[in-house]
Amino acid sequence: MPIDPSYYREIIMDNYSYPRHKHLSDDKDYDHRHMASDSCIDDITVQAKIKDGKIQDVRFDGQACTISTASTSILTHLLEGKTIEEAENIMNNYNKMIHGQPYDADVLEDAVVFEGVAKQPNRIGCATIGWRAMEEMIDEYEKAHPSTTKEAAQ
Repeated sequence: MPIDPSYYREIIMDNYSYPRHKHLSDDKDYDHRHMASDSCIDDITVQAKIKDGKIQDVRFDGQACTISTASTSILTHLLEGKTIEEAENIMNNYNKMIHGQPYDADVLEDAVVFEGVAKQPNRIGCATIGWRAMEEMIDEYEKAHPSTTKEAAQ
């Protein structure tokens, strides 16, 4: 059964108007990435606290368009509490969806509202800016803690 597009818009607007986890921490245990777009107003910082192979917290702040703010908001509550392996699976499926490839909608939860971005290539950067920041932080964590990542997945 197809989802009503107005329902997708409602989720996007809710996460834009009332973004989740939109504040940064002074805690030095958080890694962070600043990301800016050349083609949009997007200028955000994403923070993640990753310990023992688990994402304990994800936050962001900055100025961004509706798509970027909403997608990063959804990212923050979707990845919180996940293992690195679970987060990578979610991010991999999100990237497949954004690029019009087959994906597992069940793991994406509210992030499926960005399915239509695949038909709007100029919005892909907006829909992925926060996700790319998170991918970079996870990659860095895995390089620094190769055994921890595998242990958390077991």
